[in-house]
Amino acid sequence: MPATPFPVFDLSRFEGADAAGKQLLGREVDRICRATGFLAISGHSVSQEIIDAAWQKAHAFFDEPLAVKEKARAPYPGYPYGYLGPGAEALAKSKNVDTPPDLKESFNGGPLATPEGLTDPQALAFCYADTIWPEAPTGFRYAWQAYYRAMEDLAARIMRVFATALSLPEDFFEPFIERPISALRALNYPEPLVTPQPGQLRAGAHTDYGSLTILLPQAGSGGLEIFTPEGEWRAVPPVPGAFIINIGDLMARWTNDRWVSTLHRVVNPDIEAGKSSRRQSFAFFHQPNWHAEVACLESCLASGEKPRYEPVLSGPYLMSKFQATVKPAA
Repeated sequence: MPATPFPVFDLSRFEGADAAGKQLLGREVDRICRATGFLAISGHSVSQEIIDAAWQKAHAFFDEPLAVKEKARAPYPGYPYGYLGPGAEALAKSKNVDTPPDLKESFNGGPLATPEGLTDPQALAFCYADTIWPEAPTGFRYAWQAYYRAMEDLAARIMRVFATALSLPEDFFEPFIERPISALRALNYPEPLVTPQPGQLRAGAHTDYGSLTILLPQAGSGGLEIFTPEGEWRAVPPVPGAFIINIGDLMARWTNDRWVSTLHRVVNPDIEAGKSSRRQSFAFFHQPNWHAEVACLESCLASGEKPRYEPVLSGPYLMSKFQATVKPAA
């Protein structure tokens, strides 16, 4: 792993290594996840054609008139999928911090199929609710689903790295993620036209809720920051050809906080300095199966140490966190 200002992990090196090489690379990932919980993944083998198609269709969707986007709007506050317009969400509220709504809009989609035999009414009404597809642009749904499948595969491969990093069998997490309730979000941060309200950001300070997040920020963009163990906000730059990965709350619970679910935010551009600009990103939130119980791993407990958290079920935990961020109906 090269020495860079931001850690970059070559997934292809891990996947091509022998058992000893994987253990060595796993220890490096363990050190990163203990320190910041953020790293970049290169050598991921995700087709650039798939990335470009999804990116362009999302950009075109956000360029549509508001009336067109509204046709794909989530039907009520707390509905997980479809279009969320400006003022619909305040992510800092998931950390019990009251702020004005975030300065963004988004389109959100969930799993591409419902598992056969699933009858849990909460799961069906929330994580497996219908994605409300936009009418325009043409080909949006096809490009979105191709990207979703690529991210689902990539997340499963990263979880194998994580298992190795935690001195577990490489396939340890597979029973927990065979029917993941992951979600994909395209985010658009419009060019600011007015001064934000006090405390208002493009995305308020928050941690992600699941096992890991795969972020694709706009090339050359800024604004994403993490809160370091030293108590400072640090910029996370886009890394050409790589995805940004961060640890979520459930992975922190699994590891008894050995790994960090890092507080992060997206700050506003400096209008006065002429840095006012639009920003787009994709975030794939990888989430274990609805009924997966996330309890502290024995390998993450030192002698005599007790778990910091009670076990939780993946789906209900996600639902409670998401609904805390949504602006109530007027």
